[in-house]
Amino acid sequence: MNVRYRVDLSQAERDQLSALLSGGTHASRKLKRAQILLAADAGVSDNDIAASIAVSGSTVYRTKRRFVEGNLEAALSEEQRLGAARKLTGKEEALLVATACSNPPEGRARWTLELLAGAMVRLTEHEELSRETVRRRLAENHLKPWRKDMWCIPQIDGTYVARMEDVLDLYAEPPDPKRPVVCFDESPTQLIGEARQPIPAAPGQLERYDYEYRRNGTVNLFVFLDAHRPWRRVKVTDQRTARDFAECMRELVDLHYPQAQQVRVVLDNLSTHSAGALYEAFAAPEAHRVLRRLEFHYTPKHASWLNMVEIEIGVLRGQCLDRRIGARNCLVSEIAAWEQQRNAAGSRITWMFTTERARTKMARAYPDPAKVS
Repeated sequence: MNVRYRVDLSQAERDQLSALLSGGTHASRKLKRAQILLAADAGVSDNDIAASIAVSGSTVYRTKRRFVEGNLEAALSEEQRLGAARKLTGKEEALLVATACSNPPEGRARWTLELLAGAMVRLTEHEELSRETVRRRLAENHLKPWRKDMWCIPQIDGTYVARMEDVLDLYAEPPDPKRPVVCFDESPTQLIGEARQPIPAAPGQLERYDYEYRRNGTVNLFVFLDAHRPWRRVKVTDQRTARDFAECMRELVDLHYPQAQQVRVVLDNLSTHSAGALYEAFAAPEAHRVLRRLEFHYTPKHASWLNMVEIEIGVLRGQCLDRRIGARNCLVSEIAAWEQQRNAAGSRITWMFTTERARTKMARAYPDPAKVS
């Protein structure tokens, strides 16, 4: 810093810097450079400028130098910073992506940054490679090989499409009290009891409970949801046999919809969800009577997301069952209170996915008759 640069601003430059500092949104470093130039133009020493603006002496020196050797814009803008060259070439980065998408080494469940760095050292001429370099290249390619999602992968064929559109058309229909649409499913639930009495919450202290618990068995929840009005019903049973299913269907038509001519039920493909279950549970005339008032509409296999009641079961678990409940009678009471509150509040599932949207969004998945010879 042997060269001493002198800043002489024109009146137009002073006005420009004053306007910059008076308002608007600008980077703090740009504002500090403007303050440095105005102070230097006023004859303030470099040390005093650095102390008053809270910058280093080298920042003052560089700002003045860039103004004298260049212009006002050069002094205010960011100087291009030359970082280190990327360690991986384009081909090496492609190799890293391919490696991360491949199976991990024998004996390991998944790739880690350290494993990938070691693999790249073996596959390339690099003597070493940091995990941070690997992490950045993976992040640029939106890859996280140490994570997996469990997902049902359906086979979308003509049967899948037909069942999907059948269910979506039911949801899109206007409400018809004579032919209501009811979504049905079941869900097992564990009865979990406390091994020791929890300590209630107090000001400044969270509620505390013991990590140990008691398993008191399991029960089954049969859940009904009307697709067009704010009504749901949860029945707690000890099992989920064909007879339990048949009893649910009889209660649906006789107790919950006695005035309906026919109840259209959306349900999945579980083996007990069939007309035959009613003939196994009841005498033939009774089974025939109940079935005459039922119409089953099955969702495609691996497409439980099409059953609106799945959303309601998620709400039930989040609002009511996300805790330890150890006794069956307590579970029944708590679910009944939740059910009454949801029905009284008029809560409904707002279904947005329609047949038209399915044909647009899933167009590539639809079977193409033109390809069939």
